[in-house]
Formats: sequence, C-alpha cells, structure tokens
Amino acid sequence: MVKNGHIHTPFCPHGTKDALQDYIEKAIQLGFTEISFTEHAPLPDGFADPTPTQDSAMKLEEIEEYIQSVNTLKLAYKSSIRINCGLEVDYIEGFEKETAAFLNLYGHKLDDAILSVHFLKYGPSYDCLDYSPDAFADIVEKYGSLHAVYQNYYRTLRQSIEADLGPYKPRRIGHMTLVKKFQRKFPYTDEPKQELLDILDAVKEKGYELDYNGAGTAKPLCRETYPPEWVAKEALKRGIPLIYGSDAHQVKELKQGYDKLINGFA
Repeated sequence: MVKNGHIHTPFCPHGTKDALQDYIEKAIQLGFTEISFTEHAPLPDGFADPTPTQDSAMKLEEIEEYIQSVNTLKLAYKSSIRINCGLEVDYIEGFEKETAAFLNLYGHKLDDAILSVHFLKYGPSYDCLDYSPDAFADIVEKYGSLHAVYQNYYRTLRQSIEADLGPYKPRRIGHMTLVKKFQRKFPYTDEPKQELLDILDAVKEKGYELDYNGAGTAKPLCRETYPPEWVAKEALKRGIPLIYGSDAHQVKELKQGYDKLINGFA
C-alpha cells in the first residue's frame, strides 16, 4: 500500500483551484492506493490570521461543503483508491480550548488528521513561521536571533504533542522541522539534535505518527524533507510510523519529494 497522507484542495485559499477529481485521477495514475485530503482547518474562534493576505485556512462556513465534497468522491472512487477526509489542524498556543471545541464538533466526521505548527506566539502577538523569507527575516529580527526562533518553534511543537485537545486530537504531527523552510538563506549550524530526539521520544510515548513531508525538497531555500534524513532514521529506530505527505497544493505536486525518502518508511 502506498499512501499520500497530506494533500490540499481547491478549498485552500492560498493554493490552486485544481479540482478534487484531478487530484484523485493523478494519484491513481502515480500508483497511490490511499490518499488523505487534509485541508487547512478553519482557524480557532478569536484568532486573527497574522499573515498579510490572511489566507492561511478555509473559512468555517466552508467546512461542511468540503467534507461533503470529499465524501462524495470517496464513494465514487472506492473501487480504485481509498480516500480519507481529513484536516490539517493548527496548534496555536493559547487557543487550545477553542481548538478542542472545534475538534469536538467535527472530529467524528474525519477519517484522518494532522496537527501542525505554523504560528508562533511572541508576547501578546503571533507570527506565521513559513509565510515568506522576508517575513521570516522580520521574525528573526523581532526575536533577536535565529537561535531564539528555533527554540520557540521546537518548544511550541513539543507543546502541541503534549496538549490536551480532546478525544479527536490529530495523531500525526505535521512537518516537524518546518522552521527550516528558509534554511539556505538563514543557515543554522547549531542544530538542536538532543531537542529533536526528545521530541521523537514524546511522539513515541504518545503513540503518534509523523508526517514525512516532501514539500521542503521543492522549496529552493530548504531542499530537504521535513524531517530530514537523520531524524527520519531516528524515528524508525523508535518504531514511529512515517506517513508520506506530499503537502500538495496543486495536482503536479502530488509526489514531490517521494524520491528523497529513506527506505523502510510506512
């Protein structure tokens, strides 16, 4: 079985309008036997999207249409491919109760889900970690050092693993090294190896999975998987399932990074 567990859709406001059917047909052509549509879940009530374009996630009023659209195609293609209806849910520090409330409403309607960190809390404000190189530069300037940004990201990631988000909390951690998206412009030589190993231990203890994300390989300032090879190998040593995710925001990205994965992943 070949699974692609992280795919976006035309419901993504910062993606493309490529049709759901086109993703499915291409996935079958590429040899996938199972796919998960994991659209960006609506941001929690009371949280203001800090990106300049405010297009990080679909709107709450769209979610029922999204679920219905995926479920309709799930049935239509059931003899050809397994299709999961899922969401990529943001862990946002300080909005745990709101996120749990959302999951309590919609979690039972999902087949799959990913928990990701895109937003970092800094004092009373939030920043989107992966919006653009210029925006990342502003974050580094605000924090005073690249080291401080990395520390806050991995601290928040650890919190996401430990957080109580209720019975429908996603059990797969999304692109755990997303902080490295612009690493070729902002090289960080002091990689926190022990911190990453501790995060893997926390993932293992919870019985969670990792999104083995190929999108970074296509980013000119990253050029590696999330997580990178050595972390993926350490995850396998611990028996942590690695679930390939293309993180495709358009059909042509459906197998991005697949050829860069280590042997033996789930």
